[in-house]
Amino acid sequence: MIEQERRSMNWPVTAGMVAVAAALGFGASHWMAAKKSPATTPASASTASAAASAQAESGTPEIKIPADYLNIAKIAVEPVLNGGLEAEILASGTVAAPPNSEAIIVARASGNISRIHRQLGDAVRAGEALALVDSMEATSMAADRTVANAKVELARKAFARESTLFQQGVTPRQEMEAAQSALAVAESEAQRAASIARTAQVTGDGKSVAVVSPIAGKITAQMGSLGGFVQPQTELFRVAGAGPVQIEAAVSAADINRIVAGDKATIVAASGMPVAATVRSVSSTVNGSTRAATVVLTPVSGARVLVVGEGVQARLHIKGNPTAISVPEDAVQNVDGRDVLFVRTKEGFKIQPVLVGTRSGGVAQIVSGIRAGEQVATRNAFLIKADMIKSGKEE
Repeated sequence: MIEQERRSMNWPVTAGMVAVAAALGFGASHWMAAKKSPATTPASASTASAAASAQAESGTPEIKIPADYLNIAKIAVEPVLNGGLEAEILASGTVAAPPNSEAIIVARASGNISRIHRQLGDAVRAGEALALVDSMEATSMAADRTVANAKVELARKAFARESTLFQQGVTPRQEMEAAQSALAVAESEAQRAASIARTAQVTGDGKSVAVVSPIAGKITAQMGSLGGFVQPQTELFRVAGAGPVQIEAAVSAADINRIVAGDKATIVAASGMPVAATVRSVSSTVNGSTRAATVVLTPVSGARVLVVGEGVQARLHIKGNPTAISVPEDAVQNVDGRDVLFVRTKEGFKIQPVLVGTRSGGVAQIVSGIRAGEQVATRNAFLIKADMIKSGKEE
């Protein structure tokens, strides 16, 4: 009986020990698996690295990338340029419209907007009315014009009559000359009234003033709404012309004397595509708030990718050491412990080992390994490296 009770009491203890042992065995197996699993990852990584190293040694096209992917991934391709670090200046800039390619259109008189003929995004012609503003000032200007024209007509008749009487010897020359002077004054007043009404764009019925675009282009901003009250010189529309754009880049005061008109430049927009440009002018003073001078750049080609108002990066290629070459620092990638550039080919890119010298200000000086003029991947070049490593793992 006592022996049976001891067996019944030991059964739960035995079961618990078995459970603990099973749990420990399960955890140990997972721990051992965890210890073994990382060993496979370096092996695959070393395989990819070895493949990359083999590609670097071969120097033949190895990474095939479609041209459409370059646009989607915003991978920029630019030529290797002559000049060392001292021959390139990086600056931030803004795409702007030239003075004659953008118009701010205002109301010429106070009143309420009665008609809106064009809206945001519409194409307009030069001289086209975009809106009408009903205005008491327009009525007053139209009335002044009518009164001035009536006075001219009256003065013209009086002068004709006095001229006839003078020729007949009825009146003296003095009265004829006074009538002639009165006619000249009346015509001057009529011209002034007509000029005011024309400048304000007073409509034919004399009740409204027209809001007219001085240039052809597209409406980029619209501030007024139907029925709204506006004051004179209130901005209602902005129209951007379809002409060329310019880039206004900010540089430090120390770099003003290093830049001259005609220097080459490269503009990198948000799309990632580089745009060639030249320096049009350099301001000789710095802005009081930004402490920077303004360099105006004119795109040579590819200006369609530039949007007025967007921020861009400008690389100014000033005249430096002609024997040195440099690339943007983003273009240099490290593959298997070596610096390489991805050179553009017909079907993609090939790996080109290079010797990099000094790096400064986002620019890397290339000592050897590549020639000036070769096309290399610059912006987002790391995506090509990632694709190469991925291909090495899959193999």
